Amino acid sequence: MRKVIIVSAPSGSGKSTIVNWLMQEHPELHLAFSVSCTSRPPRGTEQNGVEYFFLSVEEFREKIEAGEFLEYEEVYKNCYYGTLKRQVERQLRSGQNVVFDVDVKGGVNIKRYYGDRALSLFIQPPSIAELRRRLEKRGTDTPEAINDRIAKAEYELTFAPQFDHVIVNDNLDIAKQETLQIVSQFLDM
Repeated sequence: MRKVIIVSAPSGSGKSTIVNWLMQEHPELHLAFSVSCTSRPPRGTEQNGVEYFFLSVEEFREKIEAGEFLEYEEVYKNCYYGTLKRQVERQLRSGQNVVFDVDVKGGVNIKRYYGDRALSLFIQPPSIAELRRRLEKRGTDTPEAINDRIAKAEYELTFAPQFDHVIVNDNLDIAKQETLQIVSQFLDM
């Protein structure tokens, strides 16, 4: 039976880098991203059903009312993101181990839903100061946006104890190997 892997972290912790490395370098794990839904329009070359399922705000709200989401969030006014239960079940039935790269609340909700079929990992920066340095080094955010991300990160760090494993990303190569070892054990590889 295929399983669910949940990876959450504050922005700038290296979560996406670690998840992408696992997926590209370790095909034996049979990992596939869960395809989420959003109410925002496609960007650039994004295709419906590939990067996201694009829904209208009304369609998204109808699915919320019907209880069809494992987790969802209104990130900005009328801009929703969420994961449909039936999409994850479809992927599991097709032989994939489904990976979630989600915020901490979504991660906690998915773990609660799947229980022992799910492994939840929290990627933690070594410190808030290091996280700030990484975000500044990226050069993609204004100082105000960085301050907002730091404030959010401080809040998100309070969720770490609710995850099965906390991986401190002080050294990316070590964090990758630690994640690989935990995931492989969970999948009985």
